[in-house]
Amino acid sequence: MDNAIAPSAPQTLTPIDNGVFARLAAMPPKSRTMLGAGAAALVAVLVGITMWSSQGDYKVLYANLSDKDGGAILAQLSTMNVPYKSADGGNAILVPADKVFEVRLKLASAGLPKGSVVGYELMDNARFGQTQFQERLTFQRGLEGELTRSIGALAAVQAARVHLALPNQNGFFREQQKPSASVLLTLHPGRTLDRAQIAGIVHLVSSSVPELAPKAVSVLDQTGALLSDTDSNGGVQGLDANQLRYVAQIEGTLQKRIVDILEPVVGRDNLRATVAAEVDFSQTESTSEEFKPNQGEQAAAAVRSQQSTESTNGASATPSGVPGATSNQPPVPATAPINGASAPLQAAQGGQANGNSRRDKVTNYEVDKTVRVTRNATGLVKHLNAAVVVNHRVTTDAKGKTTVTPLTNDEVEKLTALVRESIGFNPQRGDSVKVINAPFKIDPSLKPDDLPLLKQPWLLDLVRAGAVPGALALVALAVVFGLIRPALRAAAPPPPPKGAQLDAVVADDEPLPALPALSAPKISSQLEGARNLAKENPAAVANIVRGWVSGETAT
Repeated sequence: MDNAIAPSAPQTLTPIDNGVFARLAAMPPKSRTMLGAGAAALVAVLVGITMWSSQGDYKVLYANLSDKDGGAILAQLSTMNVPYKSADGGNAILVPADKVFEVRLKLASAGLPKGSVVGYELMDNARFGQTQFQERLTFQRGLEGELTRSIGALAAVQAARVHLALPNQNGFFREQQKPSASVLLTLHPGRTLDRAQIAGIVHLVSSSVPELAPKAVSVLDQTGALLSDTDSNGGVQGLDANQLRYVAQIEGTLQKRIVDILEPVVGRDNLRATVAAEVDFSQTESTSEEFKPNQGEQAAAAVRSQQSTESTNGASATPSGVPGATSNQPPVPATAPINGASAPLQAAQGGQANGNSRRDKVTNYEVDKTVRVTRNATGLVKHLNAAVVVNHRVTTDAKGKTTVTPLTNDEVEKLTALVRESIGFNPQRGDSVKVINAPFKIDPSLKPDDLPLLKQPWLLDLVRAGAVPGALALVALAVVFGLIRPALRAAAPPPPPKGAQLDAVVADDEPLPALPALSAPKISSQLEGARNLAKENPAAVANIVRGWVSGETAT
């Protein structure tokens, strides 16, 4: 077959060296620089992640320390070789979480921080040979510390200081001085103490110190305002703890009445009510005596005692005058009216006595006496003030659209009437009730716990904990895809051109047959002859191809 393609002389394939060092040597200088920088940056990132993970989580050791205590603690931590960090602008000292309690115990054994509150544990470190004054001063410091701890346990109190003035008593009772106390409170922002809590603090301090009267206890806040306005009876603002509790009970009961009667009308959490009661705890006792004379026909006279005296001196009287019937009659004894009414004059006597006669009569009557003792009841309500704020009406239509509308004046008047009836409104004692309709600025349906997902504390802690490793991972990815990958691509051999001879890697050095190099016009004529042969005699072409595959020589 003239048009058959003759096999050319075999050619030997040269294997390509794919070694790493050979590729690095064949890389351009720019690629080698990028690859080195990327590898160095990647190693630095890995070292940073390893160091961060080895440090662990840091927690607060102490916060809100004075500069003196903070410096002493940092010096002690450096001596103990404990890693630490500062946070919150230097107001907090952080140490590894697994060493917080151990470090606190070691610092406490060293007496740090010195500004911490100490109590009766001061008595445990009593020194040998201390004087009585030092012992008494140590006891006073311990008592102040225990009172500070007790007062600091209140929710509204952030910090407290107690100062006790305990005078040295002598053997003379009249010359003994009474102790006194002062309490300085630092309240949390936005917190206040009511009268009952202030009275409780005063009672706590006065009960903890012997012979300390409640009126000798002063309570101040961080602004210097006097909170305990004590009177001579020892009560706060004239009221003791029981009286304050009674006033709070009255106010709470009236406030509950208002809420119970208005909630079905305006809805739950749509009103705010408060009641202020002025209660009179004064005790008044009066005694009166009334005397009434026994005068008048209807007032029966009660005779208490009666005394009568009669005396006569001289001879008996001889008849005188004109003889007749009148002169011969005996004289009538004189009578006196009981009520002092004048009686008609009696007729002249028929004769005159020669001697003196005297007759006395004393009658004592009972006089009316009324003794009245009046004692007023304590705890009478003198005045009531009630204030109620009602939210605007919130309505939702069928489409889910919410509208807010204010209440009418008629509706406000009806609510005011309900409030007056519920608290027992009495205009004679000056009670006042005020009901206002205003929109609430805070949605009552939103609870403090219903925070968005992005503001949840656990999520914020997770973000803080994963911020450092996440940032390092992003840096590592940027190094890999920005420096290392482009350098490796530049170091890879270029792909063979289309139609070129492919390199082959074999297990031995046996040469493989290759096609002879032919010129382009000759290749075209041979290909055309092969196509024509395949069309005319496909069986012969098939035998030729079969011989090539099997390695036999075509005949």
